[in-house]
Amino acid sequence: MTDRAALSQAFLSAHGWGDADRRFLAGDASDRSYDRLTRGSKTAVLMDAPPGRGDDPARFVAIAAHLNGIGLSPPAIYAQDLVRGFLLIEDLGDQLFARVLTVDPQREAPLYRAATDVLVHVQRFPAPAGLPDLSAQDWATAAGFALDWYAFAATGQRPDATAFVATLTAALLAHADGPRVMILRDYHAENLLHLPGRHGVAAVGLLDFQLGQMGQPGYDLVSLVQDARRDVSPEVAAAMIAHFAAQTGRDLAAFQTSCAVLGAQRALRIMGMFARLCLVDGKPGYLRLMPRVWQQLQTNLAHPALSDLRDLCDTLLPAPTEAVLQTIGTKCALHSL
Repeated sequence: MTDRAALSQAFLSAHGWGDADRRFLAGDASDRSYDRLTRGSKTAVLMDAPPGRGDDPARFVAIAAHLNGIGLSPPAIYAQDLVRGFLLIEDLGDQLFARVLTVDPQREAPLYRAATDVLVHVQRFPAPAGLPDLSAQDWATAAGFALDWYAFAATGQRPDATAFVATLTAALLAHADGPRVMILRDYHAENLLHLPGRHGVAAVGLLDFQLGQMGQPGYDLVSLVQDARRDVSPEVAAAMIAHFAAQTGRDLAAFQTSCAVLGAQRALRIMGMFARLCLVDGKPGYLRLMPRVWQQLQTNLAHPALSDLRDLCDTLLPAPTEAVLQTIGTKCALHSL
């Protein structure tokens, strides 16, 4: 038994779950992992977030408390060891939006409308104190991951990011800046659960929100409708943008522009992150998602407000062709930070 396994077993024993059947449930791009625990007819989930690896379980606890306090459905927290990075949390089940829609694609519109209504609800309440709040230039610099990691992985060169950051900063300031709201960051179909036993906004279970921060009103909506892991129908995506704008009193055309700018920023950052996960962490599986994210980027860059950024991206970033992805894959786990 590894030291980490022994620590987790001791944590579970201290809270009455030491004899539970334990099965791996999920992992993700971080070092965090989840095990489902079964003890008779009861279930729970063990979150293992090793300290010093970027995900602070104390943030999960604090944001979960806020979301619960405004009537939403994060997992309840049964026990915690924040020093060692363990949480014992509620098991919200297996009806992830992504799984439900694989079986029944016709439910896409109502599920996505429910998820959009959750975002509207979140933004009606003051955010908890102390959340990170990045400037427009910070957001643009984060998108520079596309140059630092994706372009580097594909070509062996890291392009100068000066003009890129300045151009994206200007687009964000012009179209997607202003008053901040709380955003959950990884708001997509694999982090949302259908909870048929609950009603209204509480019928959407929420996962993976520990990196929540202050951000632009459209950011989580873009994360939802421009999902790196699944294709959202253009009709549903457009309807959700229109619904959110109507519910929050925004001019639709201006909000569509904001979503295009935020979508470009997000797609660029994700491409860089996926390349880095391959090169540094030895996780090539994310490369198969790259063509979808690239297409989302191209759709966003087609907006007239992003013509200058589009010209830069055309020059600096190669398309993720099969040959390019093979090149990146051959470099898997050969680099370190």
